[in-house]
Amino acid sequence: MASRRTLPILRHLSSRFTPTRSVTYMPRPGDGAPRTVTLIPGDGIGPLVTGAVEQVMDAMHAPVIFEKFGECHGDMKVVPQEVMESIKRNKVCLKGGLMTPMGGGVSSLNLQLRKELDLENTEGEYAGLEHEVVPGVVESLKVITKFCSERIAKYAFEYAYLNNRKMVTAVHKANIMKLADGLFLESCREVASKYPGIKYNEIIVDNCCMQLVSKPEQFDVMVTPNLYGNLVANTAAGIAGGTGVMPGGNVGADHAIFEQGASAGNVGKNELVEQKKANPVALLLSSAMMLRHLQFPSFADRLETAVESVILEGKYRTKDLGGSSTTQEVVDAVISKLD
Repeated sequence: MASRRTLPILRHLSSRFTPTRSVTYMPRPGDGAPRTVTLIPGDGIGPLVTGAVEQVMDAMHAPVIFEKFGECHGDMKVVPQEVMESIKRNKVCLKGGLMTPMGGGVSSLNLQLRKELDLENTEGEYAGLEHEVVPGVVESLKVITKFCSERIAKYAFEYAYLNNRKMVTAVHKANIMKLADGLFLESCREVASKYPGIKYNEIIVDNCCMQLVSKPEQFDVMVTPNLYGNLVANTAAGIAGGTGVMPGGNVGADHAIFEQGASAGNVGKNELVEQKKANPVALLLSSAMMLRHLQFPSFADRLETAVESVILEGKYRTKDLGGSSTTQEVVDAVISKLD
């Protein structure tokens, strides 16, 4: 047992030999092998911000090889077969925004990808089941199943459990859609009962949006049907600094697509493309999420820390964050902060 006189010496030696980096991942043999990821630049600002990700990944020497498909655009009727085959083969995709045509009966390529790859967000109003009953009358079906509701609820609680989060909130409109959203809540409650260490509550979507604006700190992990999730995510983006800083990912059992999280800014305005001043932060953070999904946590840490450092320093910010920097200037600043 150490005496009182030796304790300061032990503390001094301990401080000298404390590693400057913590071990965030204990690899298995072969875990450092590069992973091939499908890359879809997309439309609008997409090529600009995906190009930013490519530069940063290259500067980090990240173990990621991009299989790039530049000729996939939102005005196509279907996702090109070679693109779909690439995603199914690689299991992971990073994409810029794909413009979704408004009206006209043209199917969204984003919706096609989610359905074909069986990602989490394929139900609710996003089922895409619409038809004209008679001229001037359109019927749109909202589909909720127990299977998919339980699946997304399990993912929410697993995420909370594995990331030491304390609460999961289910967002709904069961006061009006008693059967559909009622089934969703029933599924969430059943899953919640298996995680006694995580607090569970429920909130109506109208009140949720108001509470999110007035007191956002009360929320932690949120689980919602698709349409509500879209509304909540875009509201949260506005609070956090805009669509240019909100990352996102669509995850299924076998495949995952990572992209900008707030749909309102996925494609962006033409002037941002012309001036090359789109904010790359959202997709850079989405790529950090992708790196964690690929089990490269130290690379994700480095990227997130560099992005945060640039934003906090305030010297290089795009217009949406109160600055005047170009996309490339932000990218160069992030690269210079990589540790």
